[in-house]
Amino acid sequence: MIFSVYIINKAGGLIYQKDFNEGLAKLTSNEYLVLAGTFHSVHAITSKISPVRNVTSTGLEVLEADTFKLCCYQTLTGTKFLIIADPNHPNIDNVLHRAYDIYSDYVMKNPFYAPEMPIRSELFDLNLAKLIKSVGG
Repeated sequence: MIFSVYIINKAGGLIYQKDFNEGLAKLTSNEYLVLAGTFHSVHAITSKISPVRNVTSTGLEVLEADTFKLCCYQTLTGTKFLIIADPNHPNIDNVLHRAYDIYSDYVMKNPFYAPEMPIRSELFDLNLAKLIKSVGG
């Protein structure tokens, strides 16, 4: 089960957030912004502390806990897609890449969308919801 999807711009600002499980505790808008900024900072730090010499690290990709798994996909432009899911959910990487495809089709190809700004697209919302529903969200 997919619990939530977050999209964070390259500066660490939350540009999209959607919960797909009604049982989740609701956070305030400020708490969602703090969560995004904190993840962005941790991701930046973890990309610098690779224990392997002369290897460029991509930063934090998976965070596993007893009750959830957080997976991150960072695009070449620095935009981060986060999915919080059940720890036993299979193929979250595939879901992240498909979410990025939907973002590319319905957000980035929209001539009225300003990059790095909050996403306000009904077509993006509908297609992302279809994706999450199809994979067991």
